[in-house]
Amino acid sequence: MDRKIVETAVKKAVEIRNNAYAPYSKFKVGAVVITGSGELFAGVNIENSSFGATVCAERIALFSAVTQGKHDIEAVVIASELKGKAVFPCGMCRQVLADFNPEMRVILVNAVTQKIEKEALLSEIFPDHFTF
Repeated sequence: MDRKIVETAVKKAVEIRNNAYAPYSKFKVGAVVITGSGELFAGVNIENSSFGATVCAERIALFSAVTQGKHDIEAVVIASELKGKAVFPCGMCRQVLADFNPEMRVILVNAVTQKIEKEALLSEIFPDHFTF
């Protein structure tokens, strides 16, 4: 994957994180999925007072790509910060992402330092995803 595309996705994930709606947890997340052709689709977490209706940034970014007819997801960049560290996606997001590409790159960015902290394949952090 082109390093310039990843750098652009990192910047976008950090910037868009400011648009998150997180009045309850105050935990803002920005995410960008990268398609095989290098297109970027962004999302932020949106909380809800019923909590169960909350949607994570990773899923919103993925759903945005799918809405535009893109299913060839190569990577997800996640910008967050909790106790000084970037955070891996939740289990639900891991499952949803795995349906599109269990070998996609997961790139974790510390939103404060704006630096990549970790990279892994989704299959490494979610080895036995559910599938029909």
